[in-house]
Parts: sequence; structure tokens; C-alpha cells
Amino acid sequence: MTARRASSAERGLLHSIGVGLSAGLLLVVVALAVLLVIVPKATGSTPLTVLTSSMEPSLPPGTLLVVRPTSTEDVRVGDVMTYQIESGRPEVISHRVIEIVSASDGTTSFVTKGDNNSAADEKAVLPVQVRGTLWYSVPWLGFVNQAVNGQARAWIVPLLAVALFGYAGYMITSGLVAHRAERRRGRGRGRRSAGRSEDASEGASEGRSAGSSEGRSES
Repeated sequence: MTARRASSAERGLLHSIGVGLSAGLLLVVVALAVLLVIVPKATGSTPLTVLTSSMEPSLPPGTLLVVRPTSTEDVRVGDVMTYQIESGRPEVISHRVIEIVSASDGTTSFVTKGDNNSAADEKAVLPVQVRGTLWYSVPWLGFVNQAVNGQARAWIVPLLAVALFGYAGYMITSGLVAHRAERRRGRGRGRRSAGRSEDASEGASEGRSAGSSEGRSES
């Protein structure tokens, strides 16, 4: 009986660990979905990945950047700004604004610099090149963003979430079923033990009665 109880306790512990791991993975996938898909789509922001070391140590390679659209009038010195390297081309870079230059004709340009670079960028950035400013960043998550980039992001993350929801539900349900089965087995063992105790008690009573009768007959 002791061995059975130990085995049942081990199964319960392993099941609890499995449920805990499933819940942890589920939370990770939900967090990824929120950071990579839901928030950017809901706010019109763009998730980008840092590929070079020019913004170290604050933004090392592999960091996820979420860049939200920002009016050039709201850009301030110290902001990390994302802009087109060449106007009209898709390639962008994210560097810190170190100076805002206002020309006599009313035009504005931005002087930028990578935190890890010794000198400012060679060309000033024009307002038409600006795509937004950094909203938030998450270390290492940029690698995930690269792995599930493009159209794949729209279905891979939700699919993982659904799969983990299903697995967590299965683990919880199987645990409840196993717990109920163990309780039924425990009640069955209890009834059998009670039955054996009653049989032993009746046998002892009969033995005492027979001994008393024999004693009276001999006298």
C-alpha cells in the first residue's frame, strides 16, 4: 500500500510539473503574440530587429524594436528615430537624434548617431525619410521576429497558442480524471479493509462463544 501511495504521489508531482510547464509556455506564446502581432497591428507600429552593433550597449543585435509613427514636429533630441537610409527606399536604420537643425528657409533636418559610433552619421535626415521613433524594445526577441517574419507571423504565433491551450486543457482534464479514479480506488480499498475487519471480528466472536459453550458442558 505504501508503494502504491508513493507511485500515486510521483504521478501527481509529474502531472503538476507538466501543467506548470504548459502554463509557462502558454504565457510565453501569449506574450510573443502581444508584443509581435497584437500591439503593433493595433497601434500601426512596426516591429524591427537590430542587426548591427551601432546602438550598443542599449540596443544590441537581436533586440526587437517596436517603432510607432511620429510626426517630425514631435521628434526630440535623444529620441531613437527610425528613418530611410535613402529617401523612397525600404531599407531603414534606427539611430539616436543628437541635433535638430532648422534652416533659414524653414526646413528641418535631423543629425543622428549610433550610440556605439564615434562620429555622427554623415548625412542629415530629412523629414520625408522619418518613419517613426522607438516606442519599446525587448532584448533577444528580434531573433524571433526574424524567424517568423512576414505573413508567417500572422498564423504561426496564434497556432502555437491554440496548440498550447489544447495541451494545457488535456493535462488538466487528465489530471482530474486520474485524481477521481484514485479517490474511487481509495474508497474501494477502504470498504474492503472494513469488510475484512468485520469478518475477523465475527470470527473472533464465534470463537469466544464456542469456548464458553464447551466450558459449560464440561462442568
